[in-house]
Amino acid sequence: MKGFIEEIRDKGMKFSMDDLAKRLGISKRTLYEHFSSKVEILETIIQQSFEEGDEKTQQILADDSLSLIDKIKGVMMVLPTHYEFYDLRILEQMKRYYPEQYAQVEASLSEDWQTLRVLLEQAIREGLIINMDVTLMLKVIVDALNSTLDQRFYMKNQITVSEALSAIVDVLLFGLVPADKR
Repeated sequence: MKGFIEEIRDKGMKFSMDDLAKRLGISKRTLYEHFSSKVEILETIIQQSFEEGDEKTQQILADDSLSLIDKIKGVMMVLPTHYEFYDLRILEQMKRYYPEQYAQVEASLSEDWQTLRVLLEQAIREGLIINMDVTLMLKVIVDALNSTLDQRFYMKNQITVSEALSAIVDVLLFGLVPADKR
C-alpha cells in the first residue's frame, strides 16, 4: 500500500500495476496474488485508513483521563493512517478516475464529524465553549482542518501535517488572543 501511495505521488492515478510491481521489486504476478486490481488496493487503503481512524477516535472517547476539551481536540486531530494519501491533487484524480471510491472517502469524512458534533454539543451544555450554532461551528472546523489536504503549502513552508493540524486546532479551540490578554 505504501508503494501504491508512492506511485500516486510520483505519477498520479494513471500508473500501471507494472509500475507498482517494479517499485516494489516484485513480479506483476506476485502483486496479483495479493491484489486483483488497482481498485482493490485503493479500496483497501481507504478502508484501512478509516477503520484505524475510527479506532483512534474510540480510544480517545474511552479515555477517562481526558477532559471533554482534550477529547474534542483529540478527535479533531485524528489523522488517517495513510494521511499522505489525503492530498487535494490525489483526491481530485480519484474523483475523476475512481468516482465510486471517491464517494466512499467523501461519505466517510462527513460521517466522522458526527462524533465531534456530539462532543461540541456536550461542551456547549456544560458551558465549556461558547453557545453558537453547532452546524456552523462544524463547517468552520471541517473547512479549517481540510486545509491540511493542500499538502504542497505545508511542504513548501516546512510544516508537517501534524504540526499544521495541532496549530489549526489550537486556534479554533482557544483563539489567537492569549487568555490573559482578553
